[in-house]
Amino acid sequence: MRYGVLFIFLVLSTVITSAQDNTLSGTVYERETNTPLIGATVVVQGTSNGASTDFDGNFTLNNVAIGDVVAITYVGFQDQMITIRNLQPLTIYLEAAAESLDQVIVIGYGAQKRKEITGAVAVIDPETIENLKPQRIEQAIQGQVAGVQVTSNSGAPGSGLSINIRGISTNGDNRPLILLDGAVIEDLSVVNPSDIESINILKDATAGIYGVRAANGVVIITTKSGRQESPLKVEVNAYSGLQQTTRKLPVLNATEYALLVNEARTNGGQAPLFTNVRDLGQGTDWQDEVFDTAPLFNTDVTVSGGGKKSRYSAGVAYLNQRGIVGRDKSGFERITGRLKYDVDILDNIKFDASLIYAHTERSTISENGIGSVLFNALNNAPTFAVKDAQGEFTLSPGLGAEVINPVAQLANTFNEGVVDKITGSFGLTYKFLENFEVQSRFQTNYADVDIISFNPEVNYGNDKVFTNLVSTVNVDKQIFKDYTFDAFAKYTNTFNEDHNLSVLLGTSVYQTVGDFFSSTGINIPDNSFENATLDQAETVQDNFVNRSNRVFDQRLLSYFTRVQYDYKGKYLFSGLFRRDGSTNFGPDNKFGYFPSASLGWIASDESLLENNNTISFFKLRASYGILGNDRIPAFRFVSLLNGEGVYVLDDALVFGRAIGAISNPEIKWEEQYTFDVGVDLKFLNNRLSVTADYFNKRTEDLLVSAPVSGILGANAPGSAPPIVNAGTVVNKGFEISVSYRDELTDDLSFDTSFNLTALNNEVTFVNSENSFIPGGGFGIGQNPPARFEAGFPIGYFRGLQTDGLFQSQSEVDASAQPDAAPGDIRFIDQDGDGSIDADLDAVEIGDPIPEVTLGFNISINYKNFDFLTYAYASLGNDIVRNYERFQPLTNRTTAFLNRFTTPGSSNNVPRVTTAATTNTLFSDYFVEDGSFLRVQNIQLGYTFPEKVTSSLKIDSFRIYTSVTNAFTFTKYSGYDPTASAGGAIGAGIDTGNYPSPRTFLFGLNLKF
Repeated sequence: MRYGVLFIFLVLSTVITSAQDNTLSGTVYERETNTPLIGATVVVQGTSNGASTDFDGNFTLNNVAIGDVVAITYVGFQDQMITIRNLQPLTIYLEAAAESLDQVIVIGYGAQKRKEITGAVAVIDPETIENLKPQRIEQAIQGQVAGVQVTSNSGAPGSGLSINIRGISTNGDNRPLILLDGAVIEDLSVVNPSDIESINILKDATAGIYGVRAANGVVIITTKSGRQESPLKVEVNAYSGLQQTTRKLPVLNATEYALLVNEARTNGGQAPLFTNVRDLGQGTDWQDEVFDTAPLFNTDVTVSGGGKKSRYSAGVAYLNQRGIVGRDKSGFERITGRLKYDVDILDNIKFDASLIYAHTERSTISENGIGSVLFNALNNAPTFAVKDAQGEFTLSPGLGAEVINPVAQLANTFNEGVVDKITGSFGLTYKFLENFEVQSRFQTNYADVDIISFNPEVNYGNDKVFTNLVSTVNVDKQIFKDYTFDAFAKYTNTFNEDHNLSVLLGTSVYQTVGDFFSSTGINIPDNSFENATLDQAETVQDNFVNRSNRVFDQRLLSYFTRVQYDYKGKYLFSGLFRRDGSTNFGPDNKFGYFPSASLGWIASDESLLENNNTISFFKLRASYGILGNDRIPAFRFVSLLNGEGVYVLDDALVFGRAIGAISNPEIKWEEQYTFDVGVDLKFLNNRLSVTADYFNKRTEDLLVSAPVSGILGANAPGSAPPIVNAGTVVNKGFEISVSYRDELTDDLSFDTSFNLTALNNEVTFVNSENSFIPGGGFGIGQNPPARFEAGFPIGYFRGLQTDGLFQSQSEVDASAQPDAAPGDIRFIDQDGDGSIDADLDAVEIGDPIPEVTLGFNISINYKNFDFLTYAYASLGNDIVRNYERFQPLTNRTTAFLNRFTTPGSSNNVPRVTTAATTNTLFSDYFVEDGSFLRVQNIQLGYTFPEKVTSSLKIDSFRIYTSVTNAFTFTKYSGYDPTASAGGAIGAGIDTGNYPSPRTFLFGLNLKF
């Protein structure tokens, strides 16, 4: 018995000892870069048994039993749960968690955990940017963020896009403040999107920390950095593809055109022009002649790494994009180089620097206006050939002064611009006394712009405004320089374990200057672009001979402070105050004072919701503040002798200087009062995220260019109307973002998101003699079609309202249009005075601002395959169709095949005639619904398995194919409902805008 007990004791001791020796080891990596993660936490779920990874990402965990669930966590990455089936060493890859509550967000002069942010801040992560493959950074924002609308000014290579955050707040400059690694940057075309680590967008009063120019929101762009104690990593991205137009407008072929011309002449009491219509056939398709399939190529290489106290990242990139209209005549090339480095000089002193160089070359054509290439392609007659029997370009007689042969126009277009730009940022951070930190930063931009435009001697016809009787070359040089110096101190501390306080106090100095030089050379040898230099010209004139070359010099001096406080990490407060001084205003109005405050409550940290299985996170927040805007030309509060004057001295004309723009010493800061209340929710263990906001922005004392009488000289060379504070605009609305991500199986996961913004824009006050400010253009010689007027959206369309077509002479006789005829457009006599007046009977007939914008994204990963698509939509906006010239012999769209011919034949397309009619007056006949849904990107990729990449000694290798601008669903009849040239007053008017191309791409991502 004694030996039996001893035997049982020995067996149990062996089992217990064996159980205690059940150790689990492994290594934790970041999946994207295959870099070991230092300090990741590995814990047996439901116990306190855990360990942390070492320098190489390794861990060892004791007392692990088969069937245990091990949780691996790391700040900024998705948690991972693994059920232990055996005790073999584990290799674990963690995915970056773009929506992690512990993700650090740059918010202005510092950073904050996403969980603690009290403002309306949106984040676009690097994965989104990488997937979209944008040629410009703005394209990575388009449709991705609620409350942010990105519109294309043109689809031409290198063209800019407009970013509006929560509506149009001013009649002037609506651009948000854009910061690249802390440096102010105006032109995003010089930045390679592959260099971007993240984009953060401040949408509410918390943007006030940046003070002046932050009233339109702030876009904070951070470039990629290396990682400390990381080996050299190399990443190569390359893609190439083809671009083509998504649409050609249906216009009449030669036979249809000739029949309509003959009908119009007959209706106008003239003899038919074409006697043998049957032999004309299809004729020339001018759109086919100017549209082309154009190539696109991009490649970039990034290296990164770091030592024990430093990290670095560097990259080079090359982009070459040709245009779908004019091909090489509208091309864009970009070469960029980037270097980013930071080092811990001492334990408490850190130095960081970033440097970006960009070289761009851009060729442009005439676009987005009357007389542009596409305008001419739509209006030129299909009965004309491109060239005549002698091989010379044909003329376009009888089509009006603006319509010419578009192929000849392209052949005689020589516009080239070269930009060299350097952006640098250098900072030094010193920490002392545990709770204090002092930082200074110097940022600068230098851009050298060279533009040459050659206008050869060319004859487009004696009646054409584009005919040149003498060749000229315009050579422009523009030098832009700016610098920013920031210095600030921070104090952070925790009191009694529950009270967390952070105080910021700082100052900022900013200056930007522009020096312009321009000369025109006349009579170029051989009428040749190769000889188009000032040295070769017969005569050269200095275009700045009577003006200063220093076109602008603007300066800012700012002081700011911010206090952030939270109690137990769940009751949050942030308050800031900024004093900005601007040289754009006179001595009495130079300084503006802009306070803001925001509150937050993390309700999910309360005991009531602490262990809730459905709600993972619940935060309420609100903000209110005043922001300032000074975006007007410099020194408009004082009269300057920078205009051009012509004087008669001794019976001779003498050119000299005169007073320039009309001054207004009373102009002051434009101020925006902005309110936001929002909620952030996460459900189902953070798989479902919801963010919703209500906002109300009231912008007062709008800085606008006032309409004045011509007798004041505002139209003289070098002059301009005065700037005045003359209006109030209110933007209010609701925005919501919803995302859901889940891993259905080990092989299948998906991620989807949706955002919606509903916006109401209204002008509530206008201080103008006429109670409105006009803008935009329609047709030739007509009144501006858009207005800035109280009670309406900014830039709304005002014109005549139609009521179908006259169907009989009796209807004409009973109307207010006695000179009309059956088949003409019937206008509504709004004032009932028995006559139609283009001013008195005009009403609101459209609005270029969408009521609702939406974005939708979905990505699916199955084993080594990945698929993504994203779409965005605009609903409720209108577009003015202004690409039809309506001369007796210009071409027309096929809509006129359904024109009025006899009573009842049509009630929407008027008759054709060469006689004078009122059909071309601006009316709702030319206003169309501009709503659209665009599937912007469809992409399919494949990542080669690890056994393949490891044999090739690379970390990862992915190939993909994609289609951008894949499909657009719209009722609009023009080229592209997403393109909109013009300012706040004049947006949404389509004169044949250069469309955004559809692009087919094939590319690869290689990391080693």
